[in-house]
Amino acid sequence: MIIELTPEQVWEVIEKNLFGVIGMVTKENEARTVGIVYVVRDRRLYIGTGKDTWKVRHVAQNPHVSMTIPVHKGIPLMPFIKIPAATITFCGEAKVIDPEDTPPEILQAIYRGMAEDNERVAETCLIEVTPVKDFITYGIGIPMMKMRDPDQARGRAPVGV
Repeated sequence: MIIELTPEQVWEVIEKNLFGVIGMVTKENEARTVGIVYVVRDRRLYIGTGKDTWKVRHVAQNPHVSMTIPVHKGIPLMPFIKIPAATITFCGEAKVIDPEDTPPEILQAIYRGMAEDNERVAETCLIEVTPVKDFITYGIGIPMMKMRDPDQARGRAPVGV
């Protein structure tokens, strides 16, 4: 049984979080992943990074990416009980954006106090990820006890962009 979630349910969880893992492919067709911090605007995820990073090189060569967002689960007042994270996974189309072509409110959300440091921001760029197709979830929108059963924990929702 796959839980049918709405796009709004999944986007709400994505917007409440800020850490994810982006998967890319090198020009030699080798898979690479890296942890990132993101912000969400208009159902797109924005990642700030240096212009010379390998993330930028890989995305510029191949815009097809995947992302996984882990969602912490825990029992209040009992942090010693380990519970696996829930997850949201999706495919996306990515593009590299120059900070000059980015709305100021997105720059402020990503760079916070550094957004006014023009020299520092000039050394960066943003990666914009637009999710496509469906979100595949595990443990989203269900009680923690149901996460023990993969058949009850798996979910799917259209991206709904």
